[in-house]
Amino acid sequence: MPFKANADRRHRIPKQRRRITNWAEYDAALRQRGSLTVWFTEAVIAAWHAEPRTTPGGQPHYSSLAITTALTLKAVFRLALRQTEGLIGSIIRLLGLDLSVPDHTTLSRRAETLEVPVPQPKAGSAPMHLLVDSTGLKLCGPGEWLIEKHGTRVRRSWRKLHIGVDADTGRIVASELTTNDVDDGSQVGPLLDQVCINAGEKIYRWARVKMHQRRPVRATSNSR
Repeated sequence: MPFKANADRRHRIPKQRRRITNWAEYDAALRQRGSLTVWFTEAVIAAWHAEPRTTPGGQPHYSSLAITTALTLKAVFRLALRQTEGLIGSIIRLLGLDLSVPDHTTLSRRAETLEVPVPQPKAGSAPMHLLVDSTGLKLCGPGEWLIEKHGTRVRRSWRKLHIGVDADTGRIVASELTTNDVDDGSQVGPLLDQVCINAGEKIYRWARVKMHQRRPVRATSNSR
């Protein structure tokens, strides 16, 4: 039969390895994944509007907390700015709050200069296990369009992003952006300085992916 010609090479659904015996709990857990609970604390309601400005310049209507809340929902649900404005308005109306909604132009303008607060570990907590690695970032621009449209060849531009990750939480605690010709070991010092300044803690163990045997890395980590 024609439809059986490639039967041996067709994708087959693998058999289930584990048998589900608690269907009621499993079904409830699947429904819980789509559950959404949003609430505004009294502190957030009080800090929704910006405080009076004491320096020369325009007076912002919304605080950084309000802009951060809207942009966080935008990132979580992958919405555009106008849809984010509508979502914030719907949540505020459902909660019965007397708060104004930042419009999409305000979100776009404030997002350029917004300083996002980074949660830091408490002082005196357990030592941090830091993992360091780097990755390449390709710079895209009109060169890509020229290649696709006219077939011209241009030299690709790259940047190298060095990151330090907390091994226990998976959170990025330090980052450094350099050119592609910068050695990984040379950025150990700047990354350690960021961790020491931000966290204020002593690094217990220094683990370096692919370069843990380099002398500059070991010397730098031992000195801190």
